[in-house]
Amino acid sequence: MTMDHPRGAADPYPPAVSEFVERFAADLVAAGFQRMAARVFACLAVSDEGALTSSELAERLRISPAAISGAVRYLAQIHMVSREREPGSRRERYRLHHDVWYEAMTQRDQYLRRWETTVRAGAEVVGEDSPAGRRLGETADFMAFLTEEMSGIMDRWHARRSVDGRPVEHGAER
Repeated sequence: MTMDHPRGAADPYPPAVSEFVERFAADLVAAGFQRMAARVFACLAVSDEGALTSSELAERLRISPAAISGAVRYLAQIHMVSREREPGSRRERYRLHHDVWYEAMTQRDQYLRRWETTVRAGAEVVGEDSPAGRRLGETADFMAFLTEEMSGIMDRWHARRSVDGRPVEHGAER
């Protein structure tokens, strides 16, 4: 997949990197991401800095800075990027969290618990022995299973990273 650029504009990335950004973004969109948020995330992922300003993102993605705003708001809301001020400036930089997938999964754990409680309550409301109640009950059981397993998965991830000499760091990359 190639990106179209305005007449005479140089591509800020080598073609293979631009193509990867678009391919990664397409995979994220297929998994449910908003398109622009997926492109911004993929762009941050390939930047050595791990943090870019709105104008830098706009230049690299060939989109308007205004389009960046909603994408960054969404990514911050789901804890995949954070905003930070450049020292002595009013400009914000958007930083990819160091271990973004760890952060995303631990956030999902909170949602799974809430969804389990809600779905289980729904099973009681419609009657646990009704077809809908059984379906909701099975969904709640599956969410409880995922919640229980997530802790072990995270423990194994920490252990693997420690063996590799790369401890899991939480929060923004520094």
